[in-house]
Amino acid sequence: MNKVKITVLKTTLDKELAREYGAEGLTACPMMMEGQVLYADYAKPEGMCDEAWKAMYQYVFALSHGAPKELFYYGDWIRKPGVAICSCNDGLRPVIFKLEATDEVSEKDDTPVR
Repeated sequence: MNKVKITVLKTTLDKELAREYGAEGLTACPMMMEGQVLYADYAKPEGMCDEAWKAMYQYVFALSHGAPKELFYYGDWIRKPGVAICSCNDGLRPVIFKLEATDEVSEKDDTPVR
């Protein structure tokens, strides 16, 4: 299993929807910053939003286990092998991520957490 590089490409705010449905003073996501880079394999990296992780973990898992050899979705989504572009599921202020397979081998820590 290899690590997957996760880069925050863009933080957004749909001003029209935020005006109608958002809490007063809502801004773009305060947790993730454009240009921020995290690495993951089977587990959510420290500093990653839970909701963003839920939206991307299946792509991270696929990329960490060799999906770079193929294109996702039969080649009609992303044109570059080993890359996925996804977003969190916040409909008012989604964050856009680029996931990239790497050659860096993951070091799985099997130490039980108590």
